[in-house]
Parts: sequence; C-alpha cells; structure tokens
Amino acid sequence: MKRPSDFPIPIPTVPTHLARLVRTKKVIVVCGAGGVGKTTTSAAIGMAGALFGRKTLVLTIDPARRLAEAMGIPAVAKAPTVLSPAGLSLPPGGELSAWMLDPAVVFETMIRSLSETPEKANRVLESRLYGHVSKLIAGMQEYTAAEGLYGFASSGHYDLVVLDTPPSRNALEFLEAPRKLSGFLDERVVSLFMPKGGGGLLRAASSLVSKVFTRIFGAGFFDELREFVGAFSGMFGAMREHAVNVRELLTSSDAGFVLVTSPEPSALAETRFFRGRMLELGVPLEGTILNRSYAYTRGLVRPGDPPAGASHDLAAAFRKLGPLADLELHRAERDRRLLADLLREAEGTFAIATPHLGNGLSDVAGLVALSETLVGEP
Repeated sequence: MKRPSDFPIPIPTVPTHLARLVRTKKVIVVCGAGGVGKTTTSAAIGMAGALFGRKTLVLTIDPARRLAEAMGIPAVAKAPTVLSPAGLSLPPGGELSAWMLDPAVVFETMIRSLSETPEKANRVLESRLYGHVSKLIAGMQEYTAAEGLYGFASSGHYDLVVLDTPPSRNALEFLEAPRKLSGFLDERVVSLFMPKGGGGLLRAASSLVSKVFTRIFGAGFFDELREFVGAFSGMFGAMREHAVNVRELLTSSDAGFVLVTSPEPSALAETRFFRGRMLELGVPLEGTILNRSYAYTRGLVRPGDPPAGASHDLAAAFRKLGPLADLELHRAERDRRLLADLLREAEGTFAIATPHLGNGLSDVAGLVALSETLVGEP
C-alpha cells in the first residue's frame, strides 16, 4: 500500500480542456471557497502558462508562506516580480511573474490613469481626505481584485493574467465592484458638495449641506472636502466608462472562470453556490477542478497475508495496514463518484481532478508537476 504523498502524479495522455484556456485566454479567474487549495491551483495554472511560452502574471491575495517562499514571491512589493525559481527552465517567451495585490497601489494607479492631467491626480492624492478614502477602498478586496486584474490584463505587457480571488462568498462581487464605486461617486450626490451653481433647487440643497457640515465639522473641513471632491469630479465619466470596460473584459471570450473545490461536503456545497451565482452574473464558467482528490488513483489493492516465516512484529504491521488500505480504497471510490457527479453537473463545462499531495506543495518541482496534471501536457 502507498501513502497518499507517494502516489505518482498522473499526467493524462491528451491535453485537458484547461490546456486550451491556458494557451488562448488573456484572463483566467480562479474561484472557490477558502481552504480548497485555490491559491496553489492558481500558481500551478500560471506556471503552466509560462511553460507554454506565455508571459504570465499570477495575482494573489495571501499565498501560504511555503508556496510564496518556493516561488520567490516577496511579501511586500509595489509591482509584480518576475520569478526565477531555482531549477526552473522556461521556453522562449515564457515568463512567470507574481504579485500580492496591494489595494493602495491599485487605487493610486487608477487615479493617475483616469485623471485628465498629472496635476489633477496629484491634487487628489495629496489631499488629507484621500488617505481616509484609500483606507476605505483598501478594505474592499473584491474591488482591488477587479481593478488590478483589468489594469494588468489591458496593459499589453502580459499574455495571460491569473487571478486568485478572495476566499469568500463575496469573491464574485468583484464583477460589480467598479460599477458600485462609480455609482457611489455620482455627480448628483457629489454636486451637493460643489460650489453653488445650477438650478435654484440644487443651490438650495448645496447651501443646506454646506451649513450642516460647517456646523458639525467646522468651515475648514467642509472647504477641504469641497476641494477634494472638485479634484475628483473630472474623473466620474472616465470611472463609469472604466467600470463598463472591466465588466466587458470579464464577460468576454478573452476571460475564463474556473471553480476549485475539494471532496469535503462543505466545499462541494460552496461550489454549487458559486456555479449558480456565475450563471446569474453571466460570466464564462469554463469548468471545475476537484482538488486534493484520489479520483485518478489506480491499482490500489488491499495488502495480503504476511510472507511465510514473518516475525511477530511484521505480521502485526500487516494486520494494521488492512484498515488503512480499506480507507484509501474507500476514498478513491468516493472521489471517482464525486468527479462523475461534477461531470454530470458540468452542463457543457469540464471537470478534472488533481491528486492529493499531503500537506501541500513546498517546492517548484511539485508545482510544475501539478501544472502538468492540470493541462495534461508535460
């Protein structure tokens, strides 16, 4: 009987459907519940892209320390880092970069790109109120994910961008995050904080807002708020157009969404929830990955009787192996049934499995092997 970590990783003899995505898509979004190996799977998909000769970027939220150390991902960086793990040889054109999403950097980049002039961008960024707004944005992982993904995918610098989404049920909300932010900064609301102008009703409302804020916070605060909003106002149209572009990219044929799950009942239930939400949001769901499974194991047999003349200790060991072998056989059968169920539920999408690798990957060789399992090509 073999231990789970000793199973040779099976590489299918033909490319999987995921290989097509890795070769052709500009964006692959990896979704799923927390704890199913989503970040490792994202890294392996990114590795596959680089091994296919594509310039690939993996965007992640918080990779496990061992995975980050194995790939050489710095804990703090203001821009993606090109990774050169020891022992990794990439084909011509292949490149692997990674970045832990930094909300403050993402938001500042958006401000600079959407401002009419560098001077207007600096007026916003140098305002004391910008610090409070950026802290608010920093708590919106979904918004950061959407902006970061769109910015890098549309830069033309990368052939493929892989996004490891936040590990929560709200992960898919990043599709709507840019639209919600632009709606929050709507001119009809913001105009109340601008210098008086427009029709009589608007002037009266603006005057009332001014009096209330001045009474509560003081005249200096309201003047500062009005200055900040005035600097921001030139970006509203660009922000709305930007929000439309983000959603168009993520629902286009250039993007593909992949669900990661595990054999655990709670993870499978979350997978069905995510699939339903994806259908509601109209995103291009491509398939499901059953991670950390025994579905592809073959040739497992229950140990027989100990050899003739075996010692008492060896005979006792053989007897103890029996229940462990039964457990492995049960898991293999269970996971094959689960994979079959996922295939039935796929409705035109793929379902593949990855092997159980014990406590996770901690070296580049394992990540390369996992990527080959996912795409079916060494």
